[in-house]
Amino acid sequence: MENEVNNKSNLTKNVINIFKKKSKLIYITIILILILLASLAYFNYSLDNKHNKISEKYIQAEIYLTSKDKKNSKNIYEIIIFSKNKFYSPLALNKILENDLEKNNQKILQYFDIVESIRLEKEKKNLVKLKKSIFLFKILKKDEGKKLLQEIISDDSIWSATAIELLK
Repeated sequence: MENEVNNKSNLTKNVINIFKKKSKLIYITIILILILLASLAYFNYSLDNKHNKISEKYIQAEIYLTSKDKKNSKNIYEIIIFSKNKFYSPLALNKILENDLEKNNQKILQYFDIVESIRLEKEKKNLVKLKKSIFLFKILKKDEGKKLLQEIISDDSIWSATAIELLK
């Protein structure tokens, strides 16, 4: 029994000695972990803040569009597209196309390229390709449009049936 108490006492002393010897390392590790956690929290806050600002811009563009101020609406939608926001950039491009806010076909193709460069889910990316192919058909670039439709079909997308229908 006494031997057992001595072993526990020695073990406790050994642990305390290890902590004393490695105290600087332990403190540095704790500080680094706290800095890392604070950095992650700030990064998430920054992303949320940026997303909120883009959503406010989108609402502002909608207000301008509703009040028939197409110039300001288009400018804000363009800013949103260039922000490369996963959610709002494709929506802004869609609004520009639906409301015929941009007359320059090259600029619209540039918008498509920007939206396609965003890391979107496979089906969202295929939807953007589908819309781009429809636009290409509209501006008489049928070969490029057909190529995009073939990509959608070969990707076994949920948009494949629509792509096949458009190829007819």
